[in-house]
Amino acid sequence: MIKKFIVAAIGSISLLYLFNPGMGLFEFVPDNIPLIGNLDEATAVYLLLSSLAYFGIDVRNIFQKSEKTTSKR
Repeated sequence: MIKKFIVAAIGSISLLYLFNPGMGLFEFVPDNIPLIGNLDEATAVYLLLSSLAYFGIDVRNIFQKSEKTTSKR
């Protein structure tokens, strides 16, 4: 029960961070730093996708081709 709460809290915080209600005023790493400026957003996306996968909503493989099954007769 406590693990579900922690995972849900991490997912909620990362979603709130991605919505960016502070209009860019509050960021862990400023975006104008070359090469590492977007690492905080990438981490938030990873945490959000991982928390969704924990609850059974796995969208990480949404862009993969589906394999066609062929039956031999």
